[in-house]
Formats: sequence, C-alpha cells, structure tokens
Amino acid sequence: MKHAYVFPGQGSQAVGMGKEIYDNVPEAKALFEKANEILGFRITDIMFEGTPEELKQTKVTQPAVFLHSVILAKALGVKPDAVAGHSLGEFSALVVAGALSFEDGLKLVSKRAMAMQKCCEQQPGGMAAVLGLDDKTVEEVCAAVDGVVIGANYNCPGQLVISGADAAVDEACVKLKEAGARRALRLPVGGAFHSPLMEPARQELEAAIAEAEFMTPSCPVYQNVDALPYTDAELIKKNLIAQLTAPVRWTQIVEKMLEDGVTEFTELGPGNVLQGLVSKVSREVAVESKSTL
Repeated sequence: MKHAYVFPGQGSQAVGMGKEIYDNVPEAKALFEKANEILGFRITDIMFEGTPEELKQTKVTQPAVFLHSVILAKALGVKPDAVAGHSLGEFSALVVAGALSFEDGLKLVSKRAMAMQKCCEQQPGGMAAVLGLDDKTVEEVCAAVDGVVIGANYNCPGQLVISGADAAVDEACVKLKEAGARRALRLPVGGAFHSPLMEPARQELEAAIAEAEFMTPSCPVYQNVDALPYTDAELIKKNLIAQLTAPVRWTQIVEKMLEDGVTEFTELGPGNVLQGLVSKVSREVAVESKSTL
C-alpha cells in the first residue's frame, strides 16, 4: 500500500486558511512568522482576517496556498510514499518531499507569483473550462484555431482547461461547443497560465530556480510536465522551469500513480478540488482532503 500526498494550486484559497494550525502548533506559528519576514509583509493577517479580494491578489494567493499546504504537512508529520501538486502545488510537493527547503520554496513561489502577474499585464490572455469532450478532440479543435490556444490543465476525464490569447480562446469555445462540448466557459483568471504566453514569466523564474539548491527528495515527485515520477534533483529542476508554459497533466499523474501502486491519496491545503478530481479518475481509490489538523 502506497500513500500519496497531493497539493492544490491557485483558486483553492479561503479567508481563515491556516489559522487553526497557527493558533495550536507553536512550530507552525514560527514558520508562518518566518514567512512574514521573508515576504516583507504580514501575509498571515490577510490569510486569517483579510477580505476575499485581498486574498485573490496573485502575490498573496500563491504564497498563501503554499504556506497552508506545507505547514499543515509539517504539523501532521506526514511521510509520503509519493507526492504531486497541481501547478503551484508542485512547489508545495517539492518542499514536503525535501527536494527544496521551506525558505527557498517560499522565495520561488513569491517570485513566480510576481513574474506571472507582470506577464499577465504585458501579455493579455485567458482560460476556459471545457467539459464533456475527450482530450484529443479538444486538442484538435485548438490546433485548428488561428492564434495561441492550447490544452493547459488536464484535470480529469472530460474536463480540460484551455489557455491562450483572448480571441483564440473565444473562437475555440465556439468551435468546441459545435464539436459537442457540454460547456466551454471562460474562467475568471487574469492570464493565459500554462501556455506559451507565459514565456517572459518562465524566463524570469528560470533564473531564480537556477540559483536555488535542489536536493534528492525522500520519495518520487510526479511532475506536471510529463506526469512521470522523479528523484533526480537536476531533472526536477529542469521540469519545474518548463512548468509555467507547459500543460498540467493531472489526469495522467493520477493514472500513473495508480499504475505505480498508490492506493491512498490525501490532499493537504485549502479546499478539496483535487479530492474531487482524483475520484473522477478512479472511483475505487481511497481519497480524502485535509485543511486542518
């Protein structure tokens, strides 16, 4: 029996996240305070008592979700047999597996958030959720559209998020509905995440990742870019650099983990999005989500 821990990405945040751990675990409180120092502002104030609007700022959201996941995992003392994270969650997974230090992980997540925010302002774009079509059909429709639009988040069978230039995403939505999609719905996000339009952010993040120290993780890390398990620090680094402009292959990650003998999944962090996605890939597997102790 293998137990995998999985970590959510941006969009799962909620006001009050992490407060119970902060209040009840002195070691957790110390880590949250260290994060306030590293970031140069009191992110805990926004996490625990801010408004949803304040928490939705990319420079806040990404570190907040990362902190909640990682500090909860440390408070629980988890010993995973495998880890994976959805988009931003891959950084949480790497820290929990010991491939990155807490400090370096947080600095990279903060850098990533700032670079993505800047990129969104310079390179307008968007995303749309497509429901009820197989991946191949979505890919073929996107390939036939003029302009940049690609499959970006392979979330579960029948649910794929596309990403790209605004006009191309809109055109793809029309064509996908004609092709039989149950829904093709624009998402309220500020940019074309996990598409070639994120290239300036990828370059900025690459420089920061290159400087960070990566170590051999304590268990395999299943990475977004190709859904394969890695323990080689240099390859992990390379895949992480590619992640911002490449699709998140979540369906394939879950399928590969199941193939490799994972029988239990626990989602750590705010929300329960991944619990739902894992269940849609396999109804047989044991899956739970934990957002507090």
